[in-house]
Amino acid sequence: MDNLGSLAALAGRAMIAWLFVPAGFAKLTGLAGAVAYTASGGLPGWLAIPALAVEALGGLAILVGWQTRWAALALAAFTVVAAILYHYVPAQAAADPGEAMGQMLNFTKNLAIAGGLLVLAGLGAGRLSLDARQGRA
Repeated sequence: MDNLGSLAALAGRAMIAWLFVPAGFAKLTGLAGAVAYTASGGLPGWLAIPALAVEALGGLAILVGWQTRWAALALAAFTVVAAILYHYVPAQAAADPGEAMGQMLNFTKNLAIAGGLLVLAGLGAGRLSLDARQGRA
């Protein structure tokens, strides 16, 4: 991977981490709200706890490029499940066309994020990562 590719991979990992790390820590600091929101998708509220761990720890792993492929796969699965339960299903049930459109936009954005995570899982973290230093990039 050339220098531009290495810098692009690092920047991409940082941008993905920017999405997940703050979301995970927000769930931690607002656990009651996270539990209620998780339950609103039809899941047991206590699943907010593993969700915050996946988001925060997976995002940090991607940021530094450690176990990147596994972290990206876990976050991709998490993101697809969240897209279906919290955006697709509410969009289908929405009486207001504006709300339905907003939910579908969030659904498609989540699918695009999952797609980027799958690319990261397939190609690895790049040279500027802990994985590369350990011969796994």
